[in-house]
Amino acid sequence: MEVLTLGPEGTYSHRAASAVADEVSFAESMTAVIEAVASGEYERGVVPVENSTDGSVNESLDAFAEYDVAIVRELITPIRHALLAQGPEFSVVASHAQALAQCRNYLDENYPNATLEAVASTARGVEHAREDAAVAGIGHPDNAGDDLTVIAEDIQDQSSNATRFVAIAPASQRSEAGSKSSFIVYPGVDYPGLLLELLEPFADRDINLTRVESRPTGERLGDYVFHIDIAAGLYEERAAAALAEIEAIAEDGWVRRLGSYDSETVL
Repeated sequence: MEVLTLGPEGTYSHRAASAVADEVSFAESMTAVIEAVASGEYERGVVPVENSTDGSVNESLDAFAEYDVAIVRELITPIRHALLAQGPEFSVVASHAQALAQCRNYLDENYPNATLEAVASTARGVEHAREDAAVAGIGHPDNAGDDLTVIAEDIQDQSSNATRFVAIAPASQRSEAGSKSSFIVYPGVDYPGLLLELLEPFADRDINLTRVESRPTGERLGDYVFHIDIAAGLYEERAAAALAEIEAIAEDGWVRRLGSYDSETVL
């Protein structure tokens, strides 16, 4: 089986995807990964959805609302950022915007005059560092190879920094078995107390909400979809009953069940 993830080779997405399949291909964006799996072009994809320091990966969340796929696994990857360069003198630090944000304090303290350049991925920033001595990249220390020096290791602002990735499959492979579940709700209505109504069915059944996030639909100002994760499988009677209530509340909108899955840690 071949898995598609954010490239190029050497990204943290690549490390997570290697736990899903031996053969890994690369795309330039999370949206491209999700679209390719939804269309059936790839059997599996791996995308980041949340970082413990910098929060949600909005591009992935928005693509889940646009393309119908199934989440089949959750992969938690500890993030170890290193500063990689040809030498100690450089004027630009290039990496993915999330990585730059996760190392903000370190960069402000040690390289306050450096220009920060956001690129498509951590691996792309490391590539730039290989091509240009004036550029340093941020990535896993294993990405240094023979032509870059590890200037500093563990430069992330939080030692507990970790990213939550999910493995996705075509919607036909959606499962109700697993310890966690994800779904998206577009209520189609707006009135005082709506969010409370959407959350009460879970509280009433002692179901823990592990994440609730609103994202704009892009259709008009103030129009939102809600991304909800729960610590229960959809096979459980209590989860099925709660979701039935949610679907009744959202009868003028829609509910997308991304499926149930289990979580594992990938180093």
